[in-house]
Amino acid sequence: MTDPGPPPDGADIMTVVHEAVGGLELEPAEKREIWRFTQQELPYLWSQRTSYFILGSYRDPYIRRLRAVQNELRKQLGAYPFIMGDLLELPTDRLNTFDIMFALLATYSDYIVGVFEKESGGEAPELGEIDDPPYFDKSYVFPRDYAWITDANLDSKQHVIQAALEIAFADDLSEEEAHSKIESLVDRAHDAGIDVTADEARDVIDDRVADDEEPVTYSWVHRNKFRKFELHDRCFPWTTEDDLRTAVNELPSPTPRPEWEASGE
Repeated sequence: MTDPGPPPDGADIMTVVHEAVGGLELEPAEKREIWRFTQQELPYLWSQRTSYFILGSYRDPYIRRLRAVQNELRKQLGAYPFIMGDLLELPTDRLNTFDIMFALLATYSDYIVGVFEKESGGEAPELGEIDDPPYFDKSYVFPRDYAWITDANLDSKQHVIQAALEIAFADDLSEEEAHSKIESLVDRAHDAGIDVTADEARDVIDDRVADDEEPVTYSWVHRNKFRKFELHDRCFPWTTEDDLRTAVNELPSPTPRPEWEASGE
């Protein structure tokens, strides 16, 4: 078999790789494996289809939510949604292969989609990668149970449901006290014109209790990163898998081409 050689835009690709490895000198065998990866995987990103690089935890049950996002995007003609774990691996023992693969896929994807349900694991550094240039402008985040809640910011059903979850699972409240606080919360929401009922909040709470899943908690750092995306209208919180599937519709559709590409960034 002929060893793979560099593609026509190999210089640009190698620039991305060198940044990912901190300028480390690559061995000939390592270069061959990188060219093999790029020749197999990058053509899908260079095609006429719109690519969506989906980030998140590969552990069960979190991987099921990544598949849900992937399946929703597959319904759209011209979309190529993919998860890095499904792709060819770089079989090099010396290099930080994750960084290389991530940098190449993130650079050449049209959009990056992060699904977050916890603050530990591989998705935590991924969040740190996509909240700044060069990836920020084409990245979207879907954090479960996130809400930037202040007295002035209780302005959507998602905020109300999230606040109700936090009340229901508070250790210092009795069941009766939690019930009263949730009723008061819903009354305040109604006064603010938010269409939500106490039954809707209780349904979500009951599902979490049945699944033995407490509300997701995030560090101050995570919440601030999500807030940055929220201020740019690219943060879509969710509480149930159905919510997540619906939220996927907020992503840019396969056409027209993404704004970041037109701007030349």
